[in-house]
Amino acid sequence: MIAVVFVAGALGAVLRYLVDGWVQERWGRSFPLGTFAVNVSGALLLGLLTGFLLGHASVPAVLKYGADVGFVGAYTTFSTLMFESFRLLREGAWRMAALNTLGSTA
Repeated sequence: MIAVVFVAGALGAVLRYLVDGWVQERWGRSFPLGTFAVNVSGALLLGLLTGFLLGHASVPAVLKYGADVGFVGAYTTFSTLMFESFRLLREGAWRMAALNTLGSTA
């Protein structure tokens, strides 16, 4: 179980890095759109996975944990969301910080 979560987590972390960089490079300059896109897409993915896995009880627990805890857990990032929101606050971008925090948690 630990090995599956480890490998899936590594893949999720790499994908987060790639997606965040790709989105930020193209559309986000002052607003952390890359992290926002990662967290929103990760929440959607987690919802879809959970719905699928609940409907398919025969899926082994090791795959469930690998997908949910490992992959999606490493793909999404609450700490980066808070770091970037705090950075926006320090820069005086109160509205962007609120949009980032509220939009991601909604």
